[in-house]
Formats: sequence, structure tokens, C-alpha cells
Amino acid sequence: MVDQKKTTFLVFLFMLLLESTFEQETRSSSTVASTVEKSALLELRSSLGLRSRDWPVKGDPCLNWNGVSCDENGSVSMINISGFRRTRIGNQNPQFSVDSLVNLTRLIVFNASRFSLPGPIPVLFGLSVLTLEVLDLSSCSIIGTIPADLARLSSLTVLDLSKNSINGSIPLSLTSLQNLTVLDLSSNSVTGSIPASIGALAKLQRLNLSSNGLTTSIPPSLGDLSALVDLDLSFNDLSGSVPSELKELRNLKTFVIAGNRLSGSLPPDMFGFLSKLQIVDFRGTGFKGVLPSRLWSLPELKILDLSGNQFSNELPNTTISLDSTVSLLNISGNMFYGNLTLLLRRFQVLDLSRNYFEGKVLDFIPINASLSNNCLQGPMNQRELSVCALFYSEKGLAFDNFGRPEEKTKKPNSPWFSGRNIVIVAAVGGSILVMLLLILLPITVSFCVRRRNRSSSTSTHPRGRHNGVGPLPLDETHTSRGVGLSVNFASLGSTFTYQQLLNATREFGDSNLLKKGKSGDLFKGVLDTGIQIVVKRISLEATKNSEAYLTEMDFFSRFAHPRIVPFLGKCLENTTHKFLVYKYMPNRDLPSSLFYKINSIIDDGLKSLDWITRLKIALGAAEGLSYLHHDCSPPIVHRDVQASSILLDDKFEVRLGSFSKACHQENNDRPRKISRLLSRLSSQSSQENVTGSSAAGTSSLLSQAEGLTRSGGGAMGSSARGSSRGASSRISVKDV
Repeated sequence: MVDQKKTTFLVFLFMLLLESTFEQETRSSSTVASTVEKSALLELRSSLGLRSRDWPVKGDPCLNWNGVSCDENGSVSMINISGFRRTRIGNQNPQFSVDSLVNLTRLIVFNASRFSLPGPIPVLFGLSVLTLEVLDLSSCSIIGTIPADLARLSSLTVLDLSKNSINGSIPLSLTSLQNLTVLDLSSNSVTGSIPASIGALAKLQRLNLSSNGLTTSIPPSLGDLSALVDLDLSFNDLSGSVPSELKELRNLKTFVIAGNRLSGSLPPDMFGFLSKLQIVDFRGTGFKGVLPSRLWSLPELKILDLSGNQFSNELPNTTISLDSTVSLLNISGNMFYGNLTLLLRRFQVLDLSRNYFEGKVLDFIPINASLSNNCLQGPMNQRELSVCALFYSEKGLAFDNFGRPEEKTKKPNSPWFSGRNIVIVAAVGGSILVMLLLILLPITVSFCVRRRNRSSSTSTHPRGRHNGVGPLPLDETHTSRGVGLSVNFASLGSTFTYQQLLNATREFGDSNLLKKGKSGDLFKGVLDTGIQIVVKRISLEATKNSEAYLTEMDFFSRFAHPRIVPFLGKCLENTTHKFLVYKYMPNRDLPSSLFYKINSIIDDGLKSLDWITRLKIALGAAEGLSYLHHDCSPPIVHRDVQASSILLDDKFEVRLGSFSKACHQENNDRPRKISRLLSRLSSQSSQENVTGSSAAGTSSLLSQAEGLTRSGGGAMGSSARGSSRGASSRISVKDV
């Protein structure tokens, strides 16, 4: 009985071992590559210097190697080493050594993009690895020419050799790859012409030959690529005109031929059948003449860039396709003319600069649209009257003279000096004189009081630079050319390079110019990180005080407050210009936001800010000045407060700017002159107690706020400027 049990147990154990062995052999035959292919992969791993973390030696290539895939028979079908890194030894002598690929007889995909393979493309790709369908060698540091033997890869659908240093011409044999859907040779040094037989690639959907040195003309056979979706021939040396055969590319979505030396005009029926176009980039190609009207009404258009050409016609006065919104329209640097039309409502970002548009700017034009160097009524930086008049006269058209009536010769019998007009002039002149007297009277009284106080304090406070208002205090860290201003350059914001600011502001172009100022020109810019900035460019030769920028930097190195514009950094490497970088304020300054336009073509009037927002701005400006006068040590006098110095963020919160004239106020314990003056004026009008004087002072401050809301910033600029320059001590309701 015991022997029978032992026999049964041994049989059961044997069956388990047999089953385990069978499963192991089955798993090995279905997942692990053959011995020949595994040896080929190990040899490839060694020649390319791949790391063990990507391709472990003891791991199963089909299961554990990153980027390696096998088919159901265990044969390697895909190798993707895109972005892999070499070992330290592999980086010492990197080479394009992939000879072991000849043993991978079922390889379909080889992707080595962004993996350094210095050297020419091996001929084995066209002689041995004939099963390839995808060959991606982009950004691999490849040199040499394109092998003509690649044409033997009859199953190839994707050939990407972009972003290398390939030279020579495009082999004619490549046009025999009938299954090719993607051909990308961009960003190389390919020369010669585009093969005329390229139209034989019937399945081609994407063709990118940009950023090379291709010459001659665009072959008409491109019109035979009926499946083409993306076409990019930009930044070559192509010449001639655009073939009319390209109108047959009915599936085309991207059409880019910018940066060539093309000529002539576009065929009138060019865009008749290209209804799927989304991106059209013809910038800097040299086209002239009339732009086909069909282009404006393409239903799926997203980006239209025609800048830097010589197109010359009026915009269509139509509302076609207003339901579809185009992200970008750039037609700068052409010769478009006439009035702005409703067609522009379709676009979100507009650059119409350097044309000859006339008339008024419509309400629906975006506030950030670039309109400089035109002949428009209202916007700044327009062309000269003589230039606009000459252009329109050459077209046989009449110019609107910027909306101003033409000057007429005065008639000898002018009724200007009639009795009624003399009475009107006398009344207006008398009113102005009375207003001047009312303005000059308090100024004269203030001057007299200041002079008396100065003479009385001579014995205790000698005259000199430190009596009253003077430059900011010295700091021994760094002194500038005898001026006495100090700035801690290392800790003050970020340090930008001149090239960074050139890229951010489009080389300080007119389209980015916000304002020209005495202390410097302001430009809008966008950093690589997407942050919007304002760059003040200060010319050391044109600015009277070449050290004014140091005053402003010294201020920002000492003080920061929510009511002061954020300072981001500086660029001081240029010898003729200095640059200060601030955070961009979406609502610009007070004059720009006090009256703003709404996107309405029915209501023609200007819409002003509501009363709550105006009061919010007035209080915010007062808070900023209060911080300078009372919380800074020593107190700071702005000396340049005006409407344009009051900046507004996206929520209309006030940020004070323009600190190039700021200075500190010393002798903070001296008598408060303005408080004494206001108290004296108040006591002359009524013999009230201190409470009455405080009410009068508060009423005066509220009147200034009311003036701001009524006059659009002029009262605020005048009142604040007078307070900043004349007040040498802090003023509050208690002082009054």
C-alpha cells in the first residue's frame, strides 16, 4: 500500500516537471527573438553604446528592451531609440554603425531621431534592410548626401531626414517610392532643383523641403500630388512664379512658400478649389499685384501671413465667412489701401502696419492691432501727409487728408472781426484771465510762505544740496561717474541678454512700440516663457541725463509695493543703450483706458469707465503716492506724476511707473508747509475749529478725485504733479 502511494506521487511529480518544461519552451519560442537576431541586437547595442537601463544584457529583447517590438513569430519588427543617450564610453567616439541590422530580416520601423549618428547614411539601408516602411533619422548629425539606393525600399512610407547636415541634390530615384506618404528633408543643405518627376508620388501627404538651398522654379508637377495635405517650400532660393497647377491640390491644409525669391502675381483662380486651407504663409516672397479675393473667404483659414510683399489692392467690403474666426492676419509691408472694412472682424490678431490704409479705425479692430505707418485717422506713428497724398494721386484717387478739412485762402472781406465776434472773443478772453488769476493766486501765496519759512530756518538748516529735495542717498556698493547714484546690480531683478530682448520685441520694431518718452522708448515684448513684458530702451546719447536709468534702478533696488509697477530685470551690456524690463500692464496707462472702444459697429461713440472704476483708480493712485511720501525712508518725491504714469493691470488696479526723476526728501522734521498754507487759507474763509479744517482738507482731496473722473486724467496728472513737486513734507487729513 505504501509502495503504491509512493509510485503515484512520483508519477504526479514527473507530470508537473514535464508540464513546466513544456510551458517554458513554448514561452521561449513565442517571445524571445531567434539566436541570430538576439546576437544582432547585442552587436547593435555595443556599436551604438546604448545604456543597460534601456537595453539590459540579460533581459529578453522582445519584453524588456525599450523601443524594441517583435511580431508573433519572435522576429524584431521595430527599433525605436529616439532620444536615447549613449554610455560614457559610447560618447567618446560616436559613429553611425548599424551593420548588424542586416540580420533583422523583418524590421519594419527604424527610428533614431534625436540620437547622435555622426557620419553618412550607410548604404545597407538600400541594399539589405529592404523591409523597412518607416525610416526616421531626423536630428541625428548626419552628413554627406542622400543615397540613391534608398529607392530600393519599395515598402517605405515615411522618410524623415530633417535637421541634419545633408548636402547634394535630391536623387531622382526617390520619386519611384510609390508608397511614400511623408518626405521631410527640411533644415539641411540640399541644393539643386526639385525633381520634376516628384508628381509621381501619388500617395504623398506631407512634403517638407524648407530651409535648404534649392534653386530654380517650383515644378508644375506638384499639382499632381492629389493626396498632399502639407506643403512647405519656405526659405530656399526658389524663383519664378507660382504654377497655376497648384490649384488642383484640393486636400491641401498647409501652404508655406515664405522666404523665397518668387516674382509676379498669384493666379486669379489660385484658391478656387483649395477650400481646406488652414495655414497660408507667403511672407517675404516678392509677390505683387492684386491678391485673389477667394483667399479672404476660405472657410477653414486659421493663419494668413502675406507680409513683406507688394500686394496692392483694397480690402473686399464683404461679410463673407464672418462665422469662422481666423487667429492671425499679417499683411504688413505691402501696399494695401482704402478704408478698413467689415472683413477684418474675422481676425483676432491683426498686423496692418506699413501699408496705405486711410479713414477711421473701426470699433471692432482689436486694441492690440498694429496700425503704424499707414494713412489712418487717429492712431499714432502714421505716414507723412505728403507721402499719403502722393500714393493716392498715383492711383488716381483722392486722399481724405487724415479727416481734416483742406485749408482755404482767407477772403479779404472776412466777417471775423464783426461786432458779435468781438464780443464773444472778449468774453472768452476775460474768462480765461479770471481762471489764470484763480490758479496763480494760491501758487503765489505758497511761494511766499515757502520763502519766509526758508529764511527763518537758515540758522538751523544751512542752504545746500541736502536742504529739502536732493538725489537718492549714496550707497558705497557702486558709484556711477560722479553722479552719486548707487545700484546693487547683482540682486536687482534678472539680467537679460541683448539678444533675448531683440527676440522678445521683434528687434524693437514699430509694431511693438508702445510710447516714445523723454526718458526712453517703451516696447512691448514676449519672452520665450510666454511672459509679456515692457522694455524701456534708454539711449545714452539722446537722453539729457544719461544717468537717469540709474536713479530708477536705485529706486527699485530699495522699494517694492503693490502700487508700484513690478520690475523684472535689466540689460546693461550695450554701450549706447540701456534697457529696463517691467511687467506688462494689460490696460496700459490711464489715458489709454479712461476712454475705450467696444466691439460694436452700431454704437459709434466712446464708452467711458464706470464711476466705481474711476474712484478705484483715484484711490489707488493716492495709495501709491502715500506710500512714497509716508512709508519710504527717507520719503520719496516722484516729480513726474501725470496721467501716463498711472498704469493699470487687468483688473484696473493702479501701478505707478516712470521713476526716472524720483528723488528723496530730507529734513523730514521741518514744518509742513502745505499743511500750514491750507490751514491759513481755511482760517481766512471761516473761523472754524480743527474739525472744520479737516473737513475742508478732505473735501479738497475728493474734489481732485472728482476732477479725475470728469476730465479723463488731466486733473489727476496736474494735481498729483503739483503735490509731488511742491510738497516737501507728508500731507494727511490730520495735518490739514
